[in-house]
Amino acid sequence: MAIVGSSVVVGKLVVARVPVFLVGGLRLAFACAVLVPLLLLVERGRPRLGRRDLALLGLQAFTGIFLFTTLLLSGLRLTSAAAAGIVTSTTPAVAGTLAVLLLRERLTRARAGGIALAVVGILAINVSAPAATPPAGPNAPLGNLLVFGAVVGEALFIICGRVAAARVAPLVAATTISVLGFLMFLPFAAREAVRFGLARISAWDWVALAYYGLVVTVLAFVLWARGLAVVPASTAAVFTAVLPLSAVLLSYAVLGEAFAWSHVLGAACVIGGIVLLAREPAGAA
Repeated sequence: MAIVGSSVVVGKLVVARVPVFLVGGLRLAFACAVLVPLLLLVERGRPRLGRRDLALLGLQAFTGIFLFTTLLLSGLRLTSAAAAGIVTSTTPAVAGTLAVLLLRERLTRARAGGIALAVVGILAINVSAPAATPPAGPNAPLGNLLVFGAVVGEALFIICGRVAAARVAPLVAATTISVLGFLMFLPFAAREAVRFGLARISAWDWVALAYYGLVVTVLAFVLWARGLAVVPASTAAVFTAVLPLSAVLLSYAVLGEAFAWSHVLGAACVIGGIVLLAREPAGAA
């Protein structure tokens, strides 16, 4: 989760100089360059997927890769990395809400409390002082709204993943989703590459893009999957609270963003919501 939190800061840095779709396409190109050979090695060939599984993974690629990346990077152009990191950490609460609405899961007290705290957290970060130096962004409320749209996409990705997990192995799913996401970005990324010119991407931006693709997309997934294999899901859910802490601290340390008490309040509310969701009984669904 610390790595995932760092992705917000890296995205903020790169998207300031490189177009959004080009960033998304290059990030996935790096990820696919590792995941595809790894999958072929582990599976000893290309795995076969049924039409239903492929369609489900395609929906995950659209919501959790294409939509999430596009809205997140677009939002980071307008708001601070600290605020964006806190908003993205509301994903468990948003996923819980969608599970109630779409999967007809029961709305328990813990789930309702977690969702409520997440909403309060989002409201809190939108009351940052406009005179903060450096500024929160050219249009922080709109940026935060775009980032929240990315959260909804990620939450839909999780909902679909609950169905796909019972049918498709994690490495197969991760690789297929990355390849499909890359294909979705490809026409837009290619157009921006022609207009922008790859030669204009600096060496530091290439390093950041490689980090985004190899560390955030590949390594974080591997570490998360291995962690879930040895600890309960409730324990793993608590560790998602590291995401906003990582994003906020790195935004202050690396980007020099201004400290805001509203960020502290927002992060505290979101973390409290995650803890409530994690304490929910396993049979509460």
